[in-house]
Amino acid sequence: MATPALHEMSDAWLVGRASELVAVAQSSHLSEQLDAAHEVDEILAEAQGRGEPRIVGQLLRAAAVVRIVTPGLVDLSDSVLDEMLAHCRRHGLLVLEAEAHALRGRRYLLGGFEDKALTEVAAGLAMLEEDLTPDPMIDKRTWDRLLASALQSTGLVLTQLGVYEMADEVLARAHNAIRDSANPHQIYVHLVNRARLLIGWGLRLERVDNFEEAAERFATASAIATAVEGPFRESLHPGRRDRTAAEQVPVIGAAHALAKPGAEHIARLWALRELSMYARELIIVSIALARCLEMEELPQQALQVLHDAQDRLEHDTSEPTLMLCLTREYARMSGPHGERTISALQTYANALEVELWLMQEARTATLLTRRDHERLTRAHGAIAQQALQDPLTGLPNRRALDDRLAALINAQTHPMAIALVDLDGFKVVNDKHSHAEGDDVLRVIASTLRQALRGDDLVARYGGDEFVVLLPGAPLHAAEAALSRAVEAVATLRSELSRGVTLSVGVISVRPREAAHAALARADSAMYAAKRRGGCQVAAVEGEPSSEA
Repeated sequence: MATPALHEMSDAWLVGRASELVAVAQSSHLSEQLDAAHEVDEILAEAQGRGEPRIVGQLLRAAAVVRIVTPGLVDLSDSVLDEMLAHCRRHGLLVLEAEAHALRGRRYLLGGFEDKALTEVAAGLAMLEEDLTPDPMIDKRTWDRLLASALQSTGLVLTQLGVYEMADEVLARAHNAIRDSANPHQIYVHLVNRARLLIGWGLRLERVDNFEEAAERFATASAIATAVEGPFRESLHPGRRDRTAAEQVPVIGAAHALAKPGAEHIARLWALRELSMYARELIIVSIALARCLEMEELPQQALQVLHDAQDRLEHDTSEPTLMLCLTREYARMSGPHGERTISALQTYANALEVELWLMQEARTATLLTRRDHERLTRAHGAIAQQALQDPLTGLPNRRALDDRLAALINAQTHPMAIALVDLDGFKVVNDKHSHAEGDDVLRVIASTLRQALRGDDLVARYGGDEFVVLLPGAPLHAAEAALSRAVEAVATLRSELSRGVTLSVGVISVRPREAAHAALARADSAMYAAKRRGGCQVAAVEGEPSSEA
């Protein structure tokens, strides 16, 4: 049976398939990764053709992640991340925008730019610590998953930077977000990230001789590794279901070995070392394997494992804190005697000097300072924006509309259209239900109207249940077509969202040097023409509307 064409598939299918491809790219070899990148791009192009902002945002995220994890495509993630950030800002997708910052931080670490990564993750943290309101256009389960994904991406970068306490707090929030809404794959990913955090934290504690707390972290990571087996079997990980996660997922197998090193782990860790695609996996597995070999009195094999990992990661900058743990382990196992001791200890001393210069406390303080600065900047911008924003819908208010319309008319050299939008049946919602429910409907309609139009179009709340749309550069026929799509988008909303409310729209083309109030009056007359025709439609008027229209 032939596979259906993309245009026949639902939005939910597109997002679900993209999630599968991300899982493939994160756990497969280069050829499968390149195939996944190609298919994700095709799915993204289909979604962009449909134009639903939330779906496009999720698919831009998938395209960025696949590029970040695929050798040879990392540099191509920059343009996708730029597009994702611009798209999320334009459509007010705050949670996805925060994740874009986290992904950019991850990208910077791959290039060795720790300071830039700190700035990006601070920006994302500031957004995620705001008073986030669930998006009314999506269900709670989807909202929880989007929030958890952004928090997990942020926690991942914090873990890479070695800011473990803060990473722990962020991942705890991710757990709360997905506690009731996650599917098995999201639970699996969350548990793997948590185990990885605890292992890195334990290795960091060992560097300051806090072995008791380090052992506690390793024991907890091992317990999580046991708990991951259930969701792993139902996850999107492209592994064999007749084998355990501990046999196929490097971090999970290493967690058990670090908690209790011994001969029983050695064969499995050799195999996991070959499966390790990323620096974090290779470092953690190599340290765990070396400790098991050391327990079996095979010090030369242990040293060779660590030395091989150092060679493979000579130019990798993605895991600065874990790399120091690897160097320390090599120095420790070299012992007080032997030909390798001096160079090993010198290497460790040099690496430690770098770490001391970028001390954990200083890095955390820098991160907090930048996060607070981002908070203040966003708060200042929010205060300035409040004067020009309708508090109920978040759209520009009458004052912002007047300013923008005057500027466009004064600079007009191209066609421009103005539309006045009125809600059909809105009074019934307030009378039959409640004003609170009426407010919910207004917010949904405002969001739908905004999404259905171009990014350059301005949608403003004019007052009550009326909106005004400015369409710069749009001739009347193009404006009519765009507004007809908006009318259809509202008409096809689920009834529990719209309560049956529809749109009557009047649109006119602004005449050269026409006064703003005159243009708005003509758009108002055109809107009443649409009302008289039965509503739920657009009336486009070239000149003065006729009295019968």
